[in-house]
Amino acid sequence: MKKRYFISAILLSISLLSCKKETTQAPPTVMPYKVVEIGTSNTTLLAEYPASLEGITDIDIRPKVDGYIEKIFVKEGQEVKKGQLLFKLETQTATQEAGAAKAKVAAAQVEVNRLIPLVERNIISDVQLETAKANLASAKSTYQSIVARINYATIKSPVNGIVGTLPLRLGSYVSNATTEPLTRISDVSTVYAYFSINEKEQLDMMMHATGKSFQEKINNMEAVNLILSNGMQYEQKGKIETFSGQANMQTGSFNVRASFQNGNKLLRSGGSGIIQIPTDLKDVIIIPQNATLELQDKRIALVVDKDSKVKAVPIEVRAIPGGQFFVVDSGLNINDKVLVEGVGIVTEGTLIKPELVDFNSIINPTTKK
Repeated sequence: MKKRYFISAILLSISLLSCKKETTQAPPTVMPYKVVEIGTSNTTLLAEYPASLEGITDIDIRPKVDGYIEKIFVKEGQEVKKGQLLFKLETQTATQEAGAAKAKVAAAQVEVNRLIPLVERNIISDVQLETAKANLASAKSTYQSIVARINYATIKSPVNGIVGTLPLRLGSYVSNATTEPLTRISDVSTVYAYFSINEKEQLDMMMHATGKSFQEKINNMEAVNLILSNGMQYEQKGKIETFSGQANMQTGSFNVRASFQNGNKLLRSGGSGIIQIPTDLKDVIIIPQNATLELQDKRIALVVDKDSKVKAVPIEVRAIPGGQFFVVDSGLNINDKVLVEGVGIVTEGTLIKPELVDFNSIINPTTKK
């Protein structure tokens, strides 16, 4: 009998402990995640692209003749005018050759002058005179060639511009086969910024630009900004002028050129910067691309319902150049709360604690952090 009471007591204890455990078990933790409340926006999005800078013309200055550098008339970074003297090569040997050639011209001319009256009096044949004239022409040609060599030894700037580096010094021997140029003259009154965009961005950009022809669409594009390497924005706005005729077969990108007026000569060839292309948007729904998921051929946004549960919603979007934002054409409504944190981790049906954040702090890319 005692044994039966003992077993009953044990079972009762186990039952009580089990009940106590069930009553003290903590409920599932509801994690907080950031959400934004959808609204329409009028905003300007800035797509950014690394760019390299070049002047209108960047001309390598090379000698047309062989010789030693005798004089250098300019300094690195100096502004020069078209026709301004840059270098002079040694011409002593050529000058001596020119003197000898000139003497031959004079002798050949004397011979022609001597034969002319003899031919007129039929003392000699025309053949001798024609031969003398040919010798005179040959002598003149040789002399003119040497004079040209002497003139080529005086090297002038072909354009207005700025002198680049001067890698060679006085006494250096140069020729038209020398690998390194004497210098480079850059006309930077206008500077070109070269950058690349991928094929998808190019199509999106051109399909939503106004105009009938491709060039008309380019002409109607908004002015672009140039952010300098020090992080400051260049004071002059630029204009996109050209797209390459075909995509690069290796990268799938198009080369684009924008021009900037550079009256103060602040920009120099070989510099770098970032091109900002503005996209003006009015009364549209915008969400960050990283607030969406791509499942097979669908784009998905995670919406938080009235019960604070996550729901996956298919959306139709247009990519904004720059790869950071989407314009949502369908699938989201005003006042929808969209998850912007934990996307890719939180699954549909998950109960969360929504933390509402300011829409503009997420959407507006013009705000520098």
